[in-house]
Amino acid sequence: MVNVSLVNLSKFADATYGSLTAIEGGQDIPFPIERVYYIYDVPNGVRRGFHSHVDLNQILICVKGKVKILTKTPTEELITELSAPNEGLYIGPMVWREMYDFTEDAVLLVLANKHYDVKDYIRDYSIYEKMAREFFENGEKK
Repeated sequence: MVNVSLVNLSKFADATYGSLTAIEGGQDIPFPIERVYYIYDVPNGVRRGFHSHVDLNQILICVKGKVKILTKTPTEELITELSAPNEGLYIGPMVWREMYDFTEDAVLLVLANKHYDVKDYIRDYSIYEKMAREFFENGEKK
């Protein structure tokens, strides 16, 4: 799917000491990290997201539990289940996203290449669809 891909992160495991995954902006992920946040304690049955970003790159990593991510463009749709702390989902600009089916213990870590900017959000799907069609028809990808 355009502007969406899985990213495998290094995992260092040892039977005595456990596992470690290190993430370095610009090396393990394709952008410098400007913002980090995480979503947790999501009540059963709640869906989150329902938006796209005009110009933001993100990596979503479920560091504990499981969550499903619906990513969508005007011409494609993909559902990805995240459940491994060394696997991330890259979501680039102009991709609609919804997160759902959080397990009770789920913690979803998000790494972004920019600081929070309310003007970067598109929350109305009909507006998103019009803007995304233009974006992708012009061959724009990040």
